[in-house]
Amino acid sequence: MPHRLSLDHIAAAMTMIDPVFLHTPQFRAEALEPILGCQLVVKVETVNPIRSFKGRGASYLLAQMPVGSSVICASAGNLGQAMAYAGRARGIHVIIYASVHANPLKLARMRALGAEVHLHGDDFDAAKAEARRVAEETDARLVEDSLAPETGEGAGTIGLELLGWPEPLDAILVALGNGALLTGVGRWVKAHAPQIQVIGVVAAGAPAMAESWRAGRAVSTAQAQTIADGIAVRVPIPEVLADMQGTVDDVVQVRDESLVQGMRLLHQHLGLVVEPSGAVGVAALLEQPARFAGQRVATVLCGGNLTPEQIQCWLVELP
Repeated sequence: MPHRLSLDHIAAAMTMIDPVFLHTPQFRAEALEPILGCQLVVKVETVNPIRSFKGRGASYLLAQMPVGSSVICASAGNLGQAMAYAGRARGIHVIIYASVHANPLKLARMRALGAEVHLHGDDFDAAKAEARRVAEETDARLVEDSLAPETGEGAGTIGLELLGWPEPLDAILVALGNGALLTGVGRWVKAHAPQIQVIGVVAAGAPAMAESWRAGRAVSTAQAQTIADGIAVRVPIPEVLADMQGTVDDVVQVRDESLVQGMRLLHQHLGLVVEPSGAVGVAALLEQPARFAGQRVATVLCGGNLTPEQIQCWLVELP
């Protein structure tokens, strides 16, 4: 049975995605290696107009839609910014549903980029359910992150670029929310370098995707309690769980305390502002040092949208 994510489409996406999101920096984080006990390659997806990897999938998807059309999506913030940015460039009307508790910085940026933003529900999954309901009553296309193959295929270009690293990698640690990033990267990497371990990382307070992957079926949770809003998933997408088969070697959980420590290390030693979801790989290395000792590991720093208050709370250590 063919995989939902096409290798040909991932390759083609490299020619269709807005160049501002492509060929992002990837380098050895040598300053962190004595702390983590392994060689670390970071792929920095925060130095673009929306500070997130989501621009790849949104740009690829909307490049295939007619000018003047409308799309509806739900977002914790980064996909919404990506859709708004790509929609503005393409003349496509973008309607976004977000939780009433969504990051205010991300909401402000979505509106500034021209999106129509509605707040609904206590979390991302409630907002997604409302977006789906509204889409069924309108002519707008519902774009569900990770369920739409284009979002994963666009993200898969990160894997293509990572494999340009001149030395062999032992493992790649990737944030696992709804799954577009992990399945896209995993799809390309396993097809071209199957010896590399592709490992998803979830927040311990939002374990639905990890539990579902291990059970082989969708396992929803009553709530998701984590500072990592980008991966705070309660209701997994069955199709994405199927996409993970054969492309993901393991899924691990990390505590919020480790996310904060990882964010601080990236800020102090690399000068990077990374949001909790973007620091999951470093958090996993902090929690499982023996597993990765002496290996060459890559991780994707997938987002860097923090409010001034979050920067003060999470990145500035009190004396």
